[in-house]
Amino acid sequence: MSVALVVLASAANAEVLLSEDEIEQTLSFGPWPPSLQPDPSNRVSNDASAIALGAALFNDPLLSVDGAFACASCHDPEQAFTTTEARALGRVLLDRNTPSLRNLAGLRWYGWGGKSDNLWAASLHPIIADEEMAHSKESLKAAISDSPYINDFEKTFGEIQKQDPELVLVNTAKALSAFLETIITEATQFDGFRDALERGDFVEAANYPEAAQRGLQLFLGRGNCVFCHNGPRFSNNEFHDAGVPYFLNEAEVDEGRFGGLNILLSSEFTLDGDWSDDPDKQGAWAVRGVRRSHSDFGMFRTPSLRGVAETAPYMHNGNFIDLEAVIRHYSEIDIERLHADGEDILAKLSLSEQEIADLISFLVTLSSKP
Repeated sequence: MSVALVVLASAANAEVLLSEDEIEQTLSFGPWPPSLQPDPSNRVSNDASAIALGAALFNDPLLSVDGAFACASCHDPEQAFTTTEARALGRVLLDRNTPSLRNLAGLRWYGWGGKSDNLWAASLHPIIADEEMAHSKESLKAAISDSPYINDFEKTFGEIQKQDPELVLVNTAKALSAFLETIITEATQFDGFRDALERGDFVEAANYPEAAQRGLQLFLGRGNCVFCHNGPRFSNNEFHDAGVPYFLNEAEVDEGRFGGLNILLSSEFTLDGDWSDDPDKQGAWAVRGVRRSHSDFGMFRTPSLRGVAETAPYMHNGNFIDLEAVIRHYSEIDIERLHADGEDILAKLSLSEQEIADLISFLVTLSSKP
């Protein structure tokens, strides 16, 4: 099967499919994997002992108060660190889809509603949430103290009996965070294409499927997907109203970003708080400056598209079973569902069947496993 050559307009004897502007935008999606620095708010970030401890705790039901399940029960490493259920199942059916835990290092916000501004706080919340792992600070300290991990914990954080229960909770979360920072997706077919363009290797770039090229052009152009899904992670990591219903039932709504901010702004576990290990409080400006507004209702964090073909179902409530359903949502979107005072960034795309197929072809190349 022949594939079209993707080249700069100045190259001779070749068909031009991407403009210089499109190529420049394509280069902005890399390089991948990124070069990451240790998290200054977590003193055990990038520490080998903490990473090993965090990996062990992640896979052990010890972190639930009754040993019912582990972090890995909902964030299954064999399923891209998520599950195939539309909504997560803890002690009860939860309100939201289980997000993948890949490529989390260095984000500004965590969670569908952004209730945390750092990874160790995001790791902490499920441990003490009543509907999830349901530990108290005291029960967690007792569980760690009586566990096979006590020597590793004390090697990393010091004698546990000298730590109050809240410190044990934070240290446990920081070990988990050190492990989670290491979960990074591999370079994909798209990255090979992007890197070939950067090198000016148009022969190698020609191996990228023509359908994916057309999908990329839609992604950058008429679809304007790049407005939210930009940068090497294919996400601006901010909050948008995607026109997905946020009613849980006739009487309740998922508050989205509004609820996330309520938790964030009352939390002691932020980059601006005393539990941060960073004396310079880097990144704390974000939580200091954020403000709530009515339009935050129905807004959810933009997920990364890296590995997206492996993480169905999609959206904050798992509303769409596959990539085709997601694309059809944006193709046929009812803009009346959007907030009247929200962002004016979406419009009905009215994509053809070929265009839908092309976008899917492009998105699949962002995953190492089609």
